[in-house]
Amino acid sequence: MSLYAVTNPATGQTVREYPTATDAGIRTALDATHRAFGGWNKSNVRERVKLLGRVAELYAERRDELAAIITREMGKPIVQAGFEVDICVSIYRYYAKNGPKFLEDEELEVVAGGKAVVRKEGLGVILGIMPWNYPYYQVARFAAPNLMIGNSILLKHAPQCPESALAMEQIFMEAGAPAGAYMNVFATNEQVADIIADPRVQGVSLTGSERAGSVVAEIAGRNLKKVVLELGGSDPFLLLDTKNVAEAVGQAVFSRMVNGGQACNAAKRFVVMEDIYDEFVEKFTAALAAIEPGDPTDPMTFLGPLSSKAAADNLHRQVRSAIAEGAVARTGGSRVADDSAYFQPTVLTEVTPEMEVFHQELFGPVAMIFKVASEEEAVALANDTPFGLGSSIHTDDEEKALRVAEQIEAGMVFINEPGGTAAELPFGGIKRSGIGRELGKYGMDEFVNRKLIRIRN
Repeated sequence: MSLYAVTNPATGQTVREYPTATDAGIRTALDATHRAFGGWNKSNVRERVKLLGRVAELYAERRDELAAIITREMGKPIVQAGFEVDICVSIYRYYAKNGPKFLEDEELEVVAGGKAVVRKEGLGVILGIMPWNYPYYQVARFAAPNLMIGNSILLKHAPQCPESALAMEQIFMEAGAPAGAYMNVFATNEQVADIIADPRVQGVSLTGSERAGSVVAEIAGRNLKKVVLELGGSDPFLLLDTKNVAEAVGQAVFSRMVNGGQACNAAKRFVVMEDIYDEFVEKFTAALAAIEPGDPTDPMTFLGPLSSKAAADNLHRQVRSAIAEGAVARTGGSRVADDSAYFQPTVLTEVTPEMEVFHQELFGPVAMIFKVASEEEAVALANDTPFGLGSSIHTDDEEKALRVAEQIEAGMVFINEPGGTAAELPFGGIKRSGIGRELGKYGMDEFVNRKLIRIRN
């Protein structure tokens, strides 16, 4: 079986396999992207704006076709797949509109007189190692700012996303990208290590697991390459008070269950004040129990399968281990069937710091709920994690929300809304959740040469 294949998780059927790149093919791709950088980095900014604008148009025109591909590849419910395409459109349009402003020279105040400016230019070939959970969105937030800077892109997508990888490459080709400016390679892990070490590659952006991030960072560090790493998360959802528990439950359900719970920045740990804990647990559990996993091609389906049977098996092991250690499954707790990628919506309570699952990321439709007696206890519990990606705080008291936000150890804090994303908002974390930022103006500040130009009087 080929490393790169579309295997529909809803059916278990392998739809199509794709050949892995040869070493000669990798060398050809590196040659092409390196040559492309020389011209693209010197191109007029208007040319870059035109490219990204046309890419956005093609995404919009092919919305249904693109959505169907990722539903087939990783089981994303078709309506949510369409929304993913929509946010890609917004990202490419955002950088087409705002990129020129972000690239403007910055004039410095020079004490000794004369003039000095900092000019932003591309670095070279940037390797993107992208995951399966958001096949288009993760690539868009990497590719759009780097192409606007003047870098060229070499994409290594997840092995289960070859069809979407090729669809994106085709869009860039039709949009008029110079030959080699954006290229896809179906590389093995061994080939990726060689690509990172290649002197033509100037940086690596990875979204994926802690393990993958550690390996890539080690190789990149050995070769003096900059990295941006967006890794795992176990985001807290702090419910400090509310006049409407049902509304809070609605936000909690969406934040935990969208994309099948397979989002790094999804709410995974629900920290609830003791005076509303019982009501929240009752209503939240009932809401999750009412969600039935279904056919992801059906527009009425909210929860499809996990991305693969292997993903469901791993989540099953984590949940059963937690229950064996004393956690209580209020609903769900296992796969729908032993040979299935579908997983039951699950609520775990009575989880303690001594349990292995307490410090793990649960990548699927499983929520942990914790009872706390004070604001201080809520903050301590929220921060008691090796991760630090996102978080959300829910309260009717804005002063309290801001006070707690200042104490949360995370890259992102959302108040009275589930954690989310938008083209203009910087995305990234701290601790074991990664290094660097994507999106917004900060997404153009990572793989860039800030060239100082000094002119004496």
